[in-house]
Amino acid sequence: MKVSSMFRVLITGPESTGKSELSQALAQHYKGVVIPEYAREYVEKLRRSCTYEDVEHIARWQQHSYIHTQRPGTYVFFDTWLIITRVWFEVVFKKVPAWIDEQINQADFDLVLLCKPDLPWVSDGIRENGGEMRNILLERYQQLIHKRAWKYATISGEGEKRLNNAIQMIDKHLNHDKT
Repeated sequence: MKVSSMFRVLITGPESTGKSELSQALAQHYKGVVIPEYAREYVEKLRRSCTYEDVEHIARWQQHSYIHTQRPGTYVFFDTWLIITRVWFEVVFKKVPAWIDEQINQADFDLVLLCKPDLPWVSDGIRENGGEMRNILLERYQQLIHKRAWKYATISGEGEKRLNNAIQMIDKHLNHDKT
């Protein structure tokens, strides 16, 4: 990694696939920073069902965090981002604000780590997409990543194995870019 550049890694995938834990562990390993998942924090505070406007607020926060994260020489791990929110709009509301695709198309992640739903789904009062829906969502996220032609790796395994798989993919990507 160039000292002056920032290395952006997006951690994405269906619910209950260890994205937050993986983001934290990778930031610790690489001495980087995490841009936390905002949707969970926001939705947990609601005393009502989440609305279209709520999801758009979440999306705008996610985009703001992407635009305003300037940490030269640092690894920055985004714990979810607009890809998940875009699919959330599609699945729940059957429509997506036009500005989201534009922002996704302009984004420049160095690597996307797509977490497979090979961990047990855990209900927590916020999650609502267990079972086969996790595989359907995984496919939708993968389609969006392919459409944008972002470099990505699929991450699987439990615990340390999942972390080590992610580290291997990041290191492989870094070494490939140096040649």
